[in-house]
Amino acid sequence: MGPRDALNRSTATSIRVAMGMLKRRTGEALTDGQLTNPELTVLAQIDRNGPITVADLARLQQITPQAMGSTVASLEKHGLVTRSPDPDDRRRSLLTVSSAGGDVLHSSRDVISDRMAVALGESFTDDEVAILAAAAPLLERLAQRF
Repeated sequence: MGPRDALNRSTATSIRVAMGMLKRRTGEALTDGQLTNPELTVLAQIDRNGPITVADLARLQQITPQAMGSTVASLEKHGLVTRSPDPDDRRRSLLTVSSAGGDVLHSSRDVISDRMAVALGESFTDDEVAILAAAAPLLERLAQRF
């Protein structure tokens, strides 16, 4: 293994550990009655990529369409997403975020973002925040290509 391979592996391990901790803390930020992490993730995916099919959502999340269907059914039950026929293929349905879903998504994001912003303000220097701000799009790109 070359030096770049060793650095890639070490970096990947550090990111995996940090993201796992961040995901657990994000879940702790949500209170009873709010969406679960998987529901919030799916709602955000629909918001970013919609209108979208259940199968396409499943591919994005790298899970089975059946598992995605369960999460989508829960979001539908709460009135957070709506289904409409795909104009290109009437056998398929397209999902979009409802008005209520948009409200829930934004309030959940606000809770998490507010807690994270407090932590950044209390525990990080301006230079560290700038580094994290520069790294955020790179982490998103890594998540998309992983």
